Amino acid sequence: MIVYCAVPIRGDKAYQDFFLGIVEQVNSLGHTALSELNADFKPVVPLTDSEIFNRDIKWIDKSKVLIAEISGASTGVGFEIAYALYKKKIPILALANKEAGSNISAMINGCNSQLITIKRYEDSEGLKKAISDFLKKNGE
Repeated sequence: MIVYCAVPIRGDKAYQDFFLGIVEQVNSLGHTALSELNADFKPVVPLTDSEIFNRDIKWIDKSKVLIAEISGASTGVGFEIAYALYKKKIPILALANKEAGSNISAMINGCNSQLITIKRYEDSEGLKKAISDFLKKNGE
């Protein structure tokens, strides 16, 4: 299954280290993780903003689910979640580190759509479990 993975690129990057764990867990479960970042948190290929937008929309269109790290503020991740939720109508796992407290967006936290699951994690093991459970529930 193709999984779009969203993380703040220009926004709050405080929890970005957990993002690699998301991609690794998705791939280890036999799925394909689509992400614009490599292990150094740099775009794989330098693109213009317009090219990034078009590529990411195409990737979301191809995906069966979206997994997002939402512990830090990010306009881009919020846009990707809204697009996946209201345009594509695909399941979304929104992951927030427990240390983020009430910093996650009210627009995500207050959303009552059955397509969005918000999970808090404490560490990489909790992150992996949340991803595994979500992908089993929303698998092919």
